[in-house]
Amino acid sequence: MVSNGSDTLAPAGRAPLSSTAANGLKIVVVGGFGVGKTTLVGSVSEIRPLNTEETMTRAGEGVDDLTGVRGKRSTTVAFDFGRITLGAENVLYLFGAPGQERFWFLWDRLFSGALGAVVLVDTRRLEESWYAIDRLEHHGTPFVVARNNFGPPEHTLAEVRAALDLGDHVPLVECDARDRESSKQVLIELVRHLHRMAEAEASGEDTP
Repeated sequence: MVSNGSDTLAPAGRAPLSSTAANGLKIVVVGGFGVGKTTLVGSVSEIRPLNTEETMTRAGEGVDDLTGVRGKRSTTVAFDFGRITLGAENVLYLFGAPGQERFWFLWDRLFSGALGAVVLVDTRRLEESWYAIDRLEHHGTPFVVARNNFGPPEHTLAEVRAALDLGDHVPLVECDARDRESSKQVLIELVRHLHRMAEAEASGEDTP
């Protein structure tokens, strides 16, 4: 899926955009604070990812909920950006949204023009995923949900689906955002989901 004119992945920071690239496809990675969005974008991008991480200061005390992520020392304040070349003409652009509630006003702009989205969830802070799902459904943006495993899972995917009240039509997968291949599989699942939706629409079937 990910190539730059060869069968191997191009090293990060050394993949110039092909002059034949004509189609830019936008994917947004959303989720709560500290779920691994920056990590996922960085692990899968073929270029050195752009990020807007800033060091967390005492000014955020009492504002940012650090439950479950006490060791976090930096945070995204605008968005993360990465790129994957899908072929000679198609390029996938990844935008990682900021997770704190005070930056959620940026999300609607990031969703504009998006082909689809990945909702990353951390079962230690599952309630922070509800807003992302609500906004995507509001915009009519197709999405998949990926449980980011920071350790051995304490809940089954069926339990996560029930807790998030996800319909059966929404793909739910697990991943390790630190692992490039695992992150790639999440994006592949999203592409498959979009393809199934397009086929259903073309055949006149009802889509949720």
